Amino acid sequence: MAVACGVKVLRFSVGFGRPLLRWRRPGSPTEFVLGALPLGGYVRMLDEREAPVDPAERNLAFNTQPLRSRTLIVAAGPVANLLLAVLLYAVVNWSGLDEPKPVLSSPVAGSLAERAGLRGGEWVSATAAADSDPQAVASFEDLRWRLTQAALSGEDLTLWVAREEGSQGQPLNLPLSTLSVKEADAQLFQRIGIAAPWSAPRMGEVMPDGAAAAAGLRPGDLVERVDGHPVTDAQQLRALIRRAVGPSGEAVEQRWDVLREGRTVALVVRPAPVQQDGAWTGRVGAYIGEPPAMTTVRHGALDGLGLAFTRTAEVSWLTLKMMGRMLIGEASVKNLSGPLTIADYAGKSASLGLTSYLLFLALISVSLGVLNLLPLPV
Repeated sequence: MAVACGVKVLRFSVGFGRPLLRWRRPGSPTEFVLGALPLGGYVRMLDEREAPVDPAERNLAFNTQPLRSRTLIVAAGPVANLLLAVLLYAVVNWSGLDEPKPVLSSPVAGSLAERAGLRGGEWVSATAAADSDPQAVASFEDLRWRLTQAALSGEDLTLWVAREEGSQGQPLNLPLSTLSVKEADAQLFQRIGIAAPWSAPRMGEVMPDGAAAAAGLRPGDLVERVDGHPVTDAQQLRALIRRAVGPSGEAVEQRWDVLREGRTVALVVRPAPVQQDGAWTGRVGAYIGEPPAMTTVRHGALDGLGLAFTRTAEVSWLTLKMMGRMLIGEASVKNLSGPLTIADYAGKSASLGLTSYLLFLALISVSLGVLNLLPLPV
């Protein structure tokens, strides 16, 4: 953009610090550099505020350009970040994403969802914020995003819930405005009570030295009852295991009835006490719950592109709102992360697959675009 506006570009650098590699195209005034610290990049232009400029080249300096040109140059980088986010979201929408179906697990005890009347196993077909029309829910992740937006905005959210897939169901109001949310973290969904998609309370991998193995549990066992109480899903079973610890950290026995190869087997399980965050919790040394039912969310060319613009705009607005709330003390500065944290999460998302990595890159691109458009020092 600087070149297009008639500004002389002295250096285009990917990375900071000592140059590892540099070259210049014949006839070009621009030096291209690969820096030693891969934490960003920069463009250095001819500018009278940085160094003396030859009067013959004063018309090529950035500071002598009209306001329109300077605005275009400064905005070009952030706009490129936002357009990259749109492209990344569009690629994900076009290629398709396997996500859990919007079926709710048992709500967290004492949570907003439990008080609202949710019991687990409900299908969520649509949601609606205040004064808006219902929008269809494509997946559980789609529902989580809408819950996050509504909670951070202090708005109630209406869910259309049913017992069968394909049914519109009945409206149920979640008074998210009563939560006074300051940041989007794992505790937010614990307070809401919608923490995971529904999955059957079936035993997965059993560790050979854990409490589950000692009790005789096997992979594939379907847990029907614990201490005589019916178990409806894996979320409920995990909660029962965590609570199987006495006030002083002593183990508490539980009687489990499991369905194994068509017959019911009674077992005595003693979850091992583990101290976590200053409190005792029970562990059995096994993976609890079978994978949730999945659905492939894929969109056509125009719909996918339109949704990509919408998601980029939503994330941009959410970023601005969170920054504003941090400035007035209503949100934690823990929402900010530096280059090392970003690199850490980039590695984690890459290990989950290409789609997760593209979504993470889109989020970072939106953040950079929004931050660099603000009138704040770097």
